[in-house]
Amino acid sequence: MTVLVLALIAGAVIGLALGALGGGGSVLAVPALIYLLGFTPAAATTASLIIVTATSATALYAHTRDGNAAWKSGALFAAAGIIPAFLAGAVAGSLPEAVLTSAFAVIAALAALRMLRPSTSEPPDRIRVGKAAGAGAGLGAVTGFLGVGGGFLAVPALVSVLGLAMRRAVGTSLLVITVNSLAALAARTGTGGGLHWEIIGPFTGAAILGAWDGKRLATKISSTTLQKIFAGVLLAVAAFILVDVIV
Repeated sequence: MTVLVLALIAGAVIGLALGALGGGGSVLAVPALIYLLGFTPAAATTASLIIVTATSATALYAHTRDGNAAWKSGALFAAAGIIPAFLAGAVAGSLPEAVLTSAFAVIAALAALRMLRPSTSEPPDRIRVGKAAGAGAGLGAVTGFLGVGGGFLAVPALVSVLGLAMRRAVGTSLLVITVNSLAALAARTGTGGGLHWEIIGPFTGAAILGAWDGKRLATKISSTTLQKIFAGVLLAVAAFILVDVIV
């Protein structure tokens, strides 16, 4: 199977997850770029940010058309993550590869476990600005450090901290992901060595198309079923990465 075909398949899967769930798929981008397409960990996290930014912006447009994005609340949440995303993005490029891949495996496992757990998030009686800023900053740091969108963290946070309904939280998380990913990319400007645009381009295109399909898929299959499928994939990916790092 050629590298181009692998890039198209991986991109489509990641786009499906982002479009359907508002997160989760971007966690697959980094291991796909490393283990299937031959990127170094540092280059993979940068390339992942490019892919996630374009795909999330596309999926956000699709959700906005249906009125499922809270722009004011999402912008405030995203603003808190801009500086942490920028700083973490600047630091990540200088870390040893083993540290990046190990940290990524842990985040992937946590994302899978979060998806498998029934949602217990309840809208708050009132919004606490400090708590919302802390959650947004933490999400930005994760995005900048590991090159993932962090939607699996953003969706429950938007429900429990900002009081959004689940459907609007999914759409709004895409706004947060887009902003944080752009900030992290800005920190990595000039460190794009090892990026293969002939792979990133088709990968991103397939992810964008997959995001549109994911949006339609979400109306036909329950979010619980979709979450279980992607959680299983994420657990397998996390286990593979950890074994590879240890061995």
